[in-house]
Amino acid sequence: MGKIIKWGMLGCGKIAAKFASDLKLVKDAQLSAVAARSLSSAESFAKNFNADKAYGSYLDLVNDAAIDVIYVATPHSFHFEHTMLCLQHGKAVLCEKPFAINTKQAKAMIALAKQQKVFLMEALWTKFLPHYQQLMQIIEEGKLGTVQAVLINFGFKPQSPVSPRLFEPELGGGTLLDIGIYNVFMALSVLGKPQHIQAAMIPHAHSSVDEQCSILFTYKSGAMAQLFSSFTTTLPTEAEIAGTKASIKLTSRFYEPSAKILYYDFSIKEAVEIAVEKTEGWGYQYEAQHVTNCLQQGLTESPVMTHELTLTLMETLDSIRSIAGISYPQDQ
Repeated sequence: MGKIIKWGMLGCGKIAAKFASDLKLVKDAQLSAVAARSLSSAESFAKNFNADKAYGSYLDLVNDAAIDVIYVATPHSFHFEHTMLCLQHGKAVLCEKPFAINTKQAKAMIALAKQQKVFLMEALWTKFLPHYQQLMQIIEEGKLGTVQAVLINFGFKPQSPVSPRLFEPELGGGTLLDIGIYNVFMALSVLGKPQHIQAAMIPHAHSSVDEQCSILFTYKSGAMAQLFSSFTTTLPTEAEIAGTKASIKLTSRFYEPSAKILYYDFSIKEAVEIAVEKTEGWGYQYEAQHVTNCLQQGLTESPVMTHELTLTLMETLDSIRSIAGISYPQDQ
């Protein structure tokens, strides 16, 4: 057995609850302490997930000498502030996606992590899921031929009462950073950085952020990626990747472990479902296990979700926002 890595949880919302539940499935990992804006919320969360300690202050959490790494699970408008707080106190960080509001913030976070010589990684869980790993292996083995087209949609209509974080500019609202990031991440994974970007958005009626966003990537190879995100209607939330030999469809909720891989070989004109590893849990255990292993090895950067990949994703999101006309107060 390796060294037990003691985790702290900064933020006790829905995603934190899923992550804490899956942390029980991670070898050599232990939920040591949690912190929320109110002590009662932290105590309730700690009781539900068997954490040793609960704090009503984020400062108390980062000052806990027993904690090896902190999962930042607050809304993304606070990721910069809270990650910097952790890093300033020498704590390793797994920061939920999107890593930051913009590239300027992301670069500052990474620079501080390097200065402090502590681990920092963006929690883009899809990259560690079995179906994503299998997809990338199929592409790398050339089973699709040369990839020519990527089509991805992600949409849902928020239920009332609508959370302010979805549409408030100060909170980084809009579809792009909330759900469109998965579309962009997948396109970058399959085709890399585009040569050219086109983007358009429809703003929310009462704010300047995007209620719908349409993106087109074009590449020197002739490949294209068409990405669409929406808060006005429910979409299939599927990803299609087509090459010169075959195509793949990742079925509904393409970014989650529930997605199926349907492989269509053009030569035999038959669709086949490719078996994918299915385990218990929500799927957050894969990234948590990776971070735990990295810390046991003394690494300060993930060899899988590198700082370079995070910056490429953030820079691409910034470019899309600039072209589509999506801005936040944090950009100033």
